[in-house]
Amino acid sequence: MYYRDCKKENFYYESIQVKVIKSGYYTFRVSGAIDPYGSIYNNKFNPLDPMDNLLNQDYARNSDIQLKLDIYLDADIIYVLVMTTFDSKEVGEFSINISGRNEVNFERLSIPVNIQLKYPLKLTEDSPTYYRDCQVPHCHYETLQIHVNTTGSYILWSKSNTDAYGYIYKNDFNPLKPSENLLLSHGGPKQSSCVIGDQCNVYMKGIGLTLDDILRDELQPNTALNNQSFSIKLSAGLTIIMFVAGLINSILSFITFQSKDAQQVGCGMYLLTSSITSLLAISMFIIKFWFVVLTHINASTSLSVLRGGCASIEPILKLFLYLDSWLNACVAVERAVLIFKGVNFDKKKSKSIARRTIVILPFCIFGTLIHELAFRRLFVYEAAPGMSKNNENPNNRYVSCITHYSPSIQNYNTAVLFFHLVGPFIINLLSALFIIFGGARQRSNARTNQNFKEHVQEQFREHKQLIISPIVLLVLSIPRLIISLLPGCVKTSENLWLYLGPYFISFTPPMLIFLIFVCPSELYMKAFKQSFNRIRRRTP
Repeated sequence: MYYRDCKKENFYYESIQVKVIKSGYYTFRVSGAIDPYGSIYNNKFNPLDPMDNLLNQDYARNSDIQLKLDIYLDADIIYVLVMTTFDSKEVGEFSINISGRNEVNFERLSIPVNIQLKYPLKLTEDSPTYYRDCQVPHCHYETLQIHVNTTGSYILWSKSNTDAYGYIYKNDFNPLKPSENLLLSHGGPKQSSCVIGDQCNVYMKGIGLTLDDILRDELQPNTALNNQSFSIKLSAGLTIIMFVAGLINSILSFITFQSKDAQQVGCGMYLLTSSITSLLAISMFIIKFWFVVLTHINASTSLSVLRGGCASIEPILKLFLYLDSWLNACVAVERAVLIFKGVNFDKKKSKSIARRTIVILPFCIFGTLIHELAFRRLFVYEAAPGMSKNNENPNNRYVSCITHYSPSIQNYNTAVLFFHLVGPFIINLLSALFIIFGGARQRSNARTNQNFKEHVQEQFREHKQLIISPIVLLVLSIPRLIISLLPGCVKTSENLWLYLGPYFISFTPPMLIFLIFVCPSELYMKAFKQSFNRIRRRTP
């Protein structure tokens, strides 16, 4: 039996060691005469601290729904599946079915705890006191000397009606120097990288890493930016550089496409709008970064400000990013239509369609993101007194922006990510191929001195940027998709730039409009130079 949570109710349990032959996603389904409650742990399960090493958990919410755990398991890691019941002290039979990439090996681990000694203690006003730390200086304490006959692993735990703290020292304890000879301490439940909160107020991380997850362990609360780690200061400098580059890109693009020559057809209108949305996207990226940094540094930030930022910044950022990608796809489609229609291409109709598309497209994209507003919320919990991380947060308040998706909503969210990333790429690529092969066929009909293959090669040399550009944009955007699909249990602090670097790279596409669409085009470069010269003549 063990205490599953802070309610101090006893639960029977079975612990089973799980090994997989091939890494991949596995599904655990449990059914039987009991209401099953299952938890997956990394490496080992400690019944005295059931939050330690916890990866995921689930339970049968009613008689019609059996327990189901979907989790990624690594072949190089040992896992422990702990089965108990939803209600306290229930017993009964259950069965476990697993589906996945390959065979799964089970080994039963549950054995009774062999209690060697029980020792009653009582802290009173007459107990000695010492300065434990600067947070709680005046503490009563009792000391016990421990000898063991056999070397091995031992568990010490206490049951108390107070918030008990325990410390193990080697050889000697000096109350005037409580950090000297200290081997191990425990003053409450520990967190695994999959868990936010404490034993009584817990949130299990799902799929996907956010900027909050990446920077949370690196940021030091109530510490000025100048005193933050080098990684934080470097990333702050990079965001400023990215903003300046994005601003220059948008200004140059706007100068190009605001001219009448560039807006003769819908392409120019799409690109003019894209020059604005790209600036808005990079601006929202800067706002998000500094919102995360400043609110983590200032631990006393108002909860209403945190809730507003949590609910709005990420969806708005995605809206502008996706809108920018789809506007580029619209440009590709119109170019393909121009090749298909030839001399019959209607410029007025093209501009009319562009106006309607520019108005409707943001609402369509926002419709695919509406679920984020419903499931994005602020998770707030209070740490136990004196348990602030590194004594840096005197308010004992910890806040995190989370998205709590059901499995079906998580699948929908993943589909939306793929749709907005792969959709524009496929449209760009197919349009480019149509332009190359369609243009080659038209030329082969008009100029018969060359065969079709030679015309295709000539068209490819002329329009190769139409194929290269979407591939470059896709490669730069893929890190954002990968980060969105990574398990939330990843310890980013161990390899910060392995995650932060790709996150930054994924926001570079909005900075490349001028390089991708203007520089390779003689028409747009001519329009840019004319607009730039007009501005220079007007400037005193």
